Amino acid sequence: MMKFLKVIHWVIILNLLLEIFYAAYMVFFKVGGGGPLMGRANSVSFELMVTRRLYAIECWIATAGLAVYLAITVMYPRFKAELEKKKG
Repeated sequence: MMKFLKVIHWVIILNLLLEIFYAAYMVFFKVGGGGPLMGRANSVSFELMVTRRLYAIECWIATAGLAVYLAITVMYPRFKAELEKKKG
């Protein structure tokens, strides 16, 4: 059972990482040309800007999800173990 949970844990982490990289790739390389818009932002169509922003939001949501997931499953148990070790 523990091996199954470990596999699920890594599947969740890899899924979130792939989502982050995919959304970042779409924002910076695929949608609207290479890299940040900088001065070109004024000349970009509304649809393109909205598409880039939606991918950027998708990236931020995946990043926040990964941070929360790692905080709950990895950092909190370590923090709790350290507190118990200091008490005992």
